[in-house]
Amino acid sequence: MYEAIGEEKTKEILNGFECPLNKDVEYFIKEKAIQFLKMGISKTFLVSSTYKSQNVIVGYFALTNKITKIKKSSLSSSIKKRISRFAGQPNKEKYYMITLPLIGQLGKNYSNNYNSLISGDDLLKLACDKVREAQNILGGKFAFVECEDTNELKEFYESNGFVCFGKRNLEKDEKEQNNGNYLLQMLCDLSNE
Repeated sequence: MYEAIGEEKTKEILNGFECPLNKDVEYFIKEKAIQFLKMGISKTFLVSSTYKSQNVIVGYFALTNKITKIKKSSLSSSIKKRISRFAGQPNKEKYYMITLPLIGQLGKNYSNNYNSLISGDDLLKLACDKVREAQNILGGKFAFVECEDTNELKEFYESNGFVCFGKRNLEKDEKEQNNGNYLLQMLCDLSNE
């Protein structure tokens, strides 16, 4: 959309996105998505649907690659075996260091009740499918998310095949848009989907 209609019209459309359940999701789409695209940090994918004969944005997700540290003891032995093929680590280390696709943002648009046009499961599946598409070209099997530590979010990601592997402390500029002092980090083996 950015390339087709330009920055100003894109900003105008994105400013209509509302996500009262997560300030960070709304802030990102309005304030950072275009900036991160221009800087090559991440790419944001808009998901649309038809509503009353109009094409509307029902949700979005943002993808990037990120180096992360995964404590070996937080993973099952079967995941350790699979991830060790992709991660660099001396055998004595307690952590894997690995670059993985990060589903950095995932959110539904609550403006005009558009959130009812897509389920969270379907939105996450679209994000995972896009990661798989890239991995079919580049290789890899895993992706991860970072989310606030709430039972609802943890259960949502677990029900979609993600397992918690750690926590990441929030940066100073992230604290205003998020609750708490850290984000849960959750990993998914996309080859099992």
